[in-house]
Amino acid sequence: KLINIHAVNVCLSVYLASAYPCLQVRPPCMTEADRFSLEALQHIHREMDDDQDGGIEVEESVEFIIEDMQQQQQANKHSKLHHEDQHITLEELWKGWKSSEVHNWTQEDVLRWLREFVELPQYEKGFKELRVNGNTLPRIASNEPSFMSTYLKIQDQQHKQKLKLKALDVVLFGPPTRPPHNWMKDLVLIVSVVMGIGGCWFAKVQNKASKIHISKMMKDLESLQRAEQSHRDLQEQLEKAQEEKRTVAVEKKNLEEKMRDEIQGAQEEANRLHKLRDGAVSELTRLWYAEEELEQVRDALKRAEKDMQYLWSVPESLQLWLQLTHEVEVQYYNVKKQSAEQQLATAKDEAEKIKKKRNSLFGTLHVAHSSSLDQVDQRIMEAKNALAEVTACLRERLHRWQQIESLSGFPVMKNVGLPSLTATLYPDPNWMLMPRSAMQSYQAPVSVEDMEEEIPQIIPQIPGWYLGFFFLS
Repeated sequence: KLINIHAVNVCLSVYLASAYPCLQVRPPCMTEADRFSLEALQHIHREMDDDQDGGIEVEESVEFIIEDMQQQQQANKHSKLHHEDQHITLEELWKGWKSSEVHNWTQEDVLRWLREFVELPQYEKGFKELRVNGNTLPRIASNEPSFMSTYLKIQDQQHKQKLKLKALDVVLFGPPTRPPHNWMKDLVLIVSVVMGIGGCWFAKVQNKASKIHISKMMKDLESLQRAEQSHRDLQEQLEKAQEEKRTVAVEKKNLEEKMRDEIQGAQEEANRLHKLRDGAVSELTRLWYAEEELEQVRDALKRAEKDMQYLWSVPESLQLWLQLTHEVEVQYYNVKKQSAEQQLATAKDEAEKIKKKRNSLFGTLHVAHSSSLDQVDQRIMEAKNALAEVTACLRERLHRWQQIESLSGFPVMKNVGLPSLTATLYPDPNWMLMPRSAMQSYQAPVSVEDMEEEIPQIIPQIPGWYLGFFFLS
């Protein structure tokens, strides 16, 4: 009977301890908030006690920190919980909590912890309305059902998990400590900001310089285009002048035929007067006819003298040599012209490529740092100089050959062509200026240097007296 009574007492004690945990701990629970905190700590103790022997060993604490709290780098925190005790019961955990600094946190302390360490300031309003203080944190740490969702109005599961782990940390291990300030990180950040600002400034300066350089290059290109247009105008004037020369040659031929007809008419009139003089009856009439015939002959001679002065003829070979000289000079001029036009086309292509590159930031930086702008400028200037030289050569050649034609009185620029002139003036193949097949398939050199290399191969084949005449003309 006594054994049964003792068993009933033990069962009753176990029931009361499980139903009313405040009865088995010291110091006892004095308020409802203490009761909620004890129940939360009891739940945490049960989660950490894996073998359910009523105590938390060091191994269980380390495993809980690493697996449940996900703090692999802070596994040594168990020393703050155990101290010298290797087996922590619920009552020892409750005593440690009651003596903890976090237990005495005010509402302001909890709000500061929420802002600075948990970094969830959006829930301050719910904490203020519920008046959460340090004694309420175990309920958050134990993830009490419906407490965070209903009372604190936290619906985000990630925020709930983060708040639970932070609350577990302060409940079990005390108030959080700030890590030491990393001055090296601040220094690196400041240097990075300064380098970023410097890089932006440098990129802006380089972009501005590249825009100025490209603007200057476009102006040079426009001036080159104007020079090219001027060259085309001169070419048109040359064609017009050649057409006028052809017209003048036709008019000259007509005038020669007209004067020939007039001379023939004067001769016929003189013959008629001569016949009349022979048939005159008296000597006086014969004398009168003779004087009239003499006067007509004088007039005819004067007109013939004027016509001879106007139609002064020169050796036909001189005309052929001048025409050959003109064709050779035209050939050299075409070589220079093609070279200048190719340099202009190359400069235009490179300018268009740079203009396309600067549409992007990296392209602009690449153009600003590379030497392509200077090369394009140099090629534009070379093309411009070559075009100016060709234009000046065209003007001088047109004026010179016009003067030669006006002085010689026969056409030079209009002729039968270089192959026919060469065949006429150089019947011996050893003295020919250039083979006919080479003339027909002649390809203009692609640059001024190639032209200068080809000219010395041609000049030695020309007779010395002809070169002298060419340079004198």
